Amino acid sequence: MNRNVSLLGILILLASCSADPKPIVYGEDGCHHCKMTLMDPKFGAELVTEKGKVFIFDDLNCMLQYMDSDDGKSQMYRHILVTDYLNPGVLLDANLAFYLKSEEFKTPMASNIVAFPDYDLLKEYKNKSGGVYLAWGELTTQFK
Repeated sequence: MNRNVSLLGILILLASCSADPKPIVYGEDGCHHCKMTLMDPKFGAELVTEKGKVFIFDDLNCMLQYMDSDDGKSQMYRHILVTDYLNPGVLLDANLAFYLKSEEFKTPMASNIVAFPDYDLLKEYKNKSGGVYLAWGELTTQFK
């Protein structure tokens, strides 16, 4: 019986240490970098370390500045996520998302960059809003 209780305890402990993303709670969660409360579900980003620690950001530039900091560089990330501009509150894999920078997008910390799940949607918005298409690699060098 004691062995079963011990195994159950270990399983519960392992389950609580997952490295899964968590939904951003707008109006409650604060940006890890600038400390501003996240208010607009069209914007946000999240880092999840291999150990399961979650860092939430209100704008892409806050996340990228953190990733470029000494503390950020010391982490190993399981998930790098950005908010889907067209589906507020939905997180996309940052490496697979498509980015548009335009003065038309009034982001919380003035990056003016939003993420789209596919290139055709980005092109549609680019035709309406102007701006510049950025790939993840370009984006990661822009805020260094």
